[in-house]
Amino acid sequence: MTTQISAHFSFECAPSTDVLLQFEAAADNDQRVSFHRTHVTGSKTVRRVPAEEGVGERIWARVQGRVDVSYEAEVGLVRSITRLAGRNAVALTRLPSEAVKYLLDSRYCQIGPLAEFAERQFGHIETGGAQALAIRDWVASHLSYTRGSSDPETDALDTFKSRKGVCRDYAHLVVTLARASSNAACYAPSVTPQDFHAVAQVYLADPNNPAVGAWHLLDATGMASAEDAVLIGVGRDAGDVSFVTSFGPMQLLDSRVSVSAGDGPALAA
Repeated sequence: MTTQISAHFSFECAPSTDVLLQFEAAADNDQRVSFHRTHVTGSKTVRRVPAEEGVGERIWARVQGRVDVSYEAEVGLVRSITRLAGRNAVALTRLPSEAVKYLLDSRYCQIGPLAEFAERQFGHIETGGAQALAIRDWVASHLSYTRGSSDPETDALDTFKSRKGVCRDYAHLVVTLARASSNAACYAPSVTPQDFHAVAQVYLADPNNPAVGAWHLLDATGMASAEDAVLIGVGRDAGDVSFVTSFGPMQLLDSRVSVSAGDGPALAA
């Protein structure tokens, strides 16, 4: 599958404000960026740095006043499509060090308040993959996708209580209930309305080697899948993968995203 991406956003900052941007498709073995073009206007300095887990890049910029960002890319997806139901969780004592932080609380995903419910609702399910799918399906069936129902302070417990939210709220609740999970940002052609999209990932064992695992995407909104999602970056929650983080006063003026997909290979595994 080949995916065409176009993103434009504008914001205004106080004089000499540092901002951290992350909006470009990450390049790796299963998504190949054949073309990309990025323009950042209104910035004094621009410096690229690796993003979380080395997935994608972030851009540091020192800005003043209005900033306009435009991005275009063409990405070829050759991702293996994995059937999760029969996959086991990796034993905690065998988790790689980089995965351990996803067991712990983060700003939007605090496990404690939901631990008892998660154990009661999903603890009896035998395999990690089946449990992850059950969590995704529970969130999908119990939440209402409602624009404007949450704000930057809304966490997973708030979403659990209100039973409504947008993509980041769905992802935060899945992440919190799944424990050893990662939050991710992506582009996907079926996202409505089109925007920077938040999904969850779960770490599951390789059936041929239980001590080795890999990350697998889950989206309780049903708008993105492993077949068509173009990964931007990963983190503990949406705070780690925001498309713009300002270290000073900022007002978002405009944000427009367009994603379309064509034919291309998909591998079954």
